[in-house]
Amino acid sequence: MKSRRDELVDTALRLFYKQGFNATGIDKILSESGVAKMTLYKHFGSKDELILAALTRRDEQFLDWLTNAMETASPDPRAQLLSLFDALEKWFRGQAFKDLGFAGCAFINASGEFTDPDHPAHRLAKQHKQEIVDHLAKLCTKAGATDPETLAEQLALLKEGAIVTAHVRGITESARVAKTIATGLLDAALPA
Repeated sequence: MKSRRDELVDTALRLFYKQGFNATGIDKILSESGVAKMTLYKHFGSKDELILAALTRRDEQFLDWLTNAMETASPDPRAQLLSLFDALEKWFRGQAFKDLGFAGCAFINASGEFTDPDHPAHRLAKQHKQEIVDHLAKLCTKAGATDPETLAEQLALLKEGAIVTAHVRGITESARVAKTIATGLLDAALPA
């Protein structure tokens, strides 16, 4: 059974993800979670603290899901890098997080709503994106790339472009297009 805190965070994450951080009021979160306002403020001093808790939860969920999807696809690091885009396509089709579906990237959305780079939500979004680049760089190193950091940044750029295209334009196939481009990048950057 979930704790009241977990219920608040999960409800807030779902509502923030689907409706936006600023557009979602505390009363809506309380109503949908069934948690009292006093309980909310026992765990979180402000809406901003709840936003950070929701983003932290999403960071953990997403990174666990993505790294697991990549690792179970193949033991080969090159194949794992390409499987990133297969995982994205499942997410875009609403098959990765059934309770959330697909409403873009929570971290892109957060950085768009909290544009000050020093805002804690913006910093958390930046950290999340860097963690993915770091994971990709490790795989690029294992695959034998001579410049793993640059290759990881290129793959991350394809990933981000696919996410935005799927969200803004509704083109879920953007992950397959990105995978085709990534294949060319890997062919050029990795030993044969």
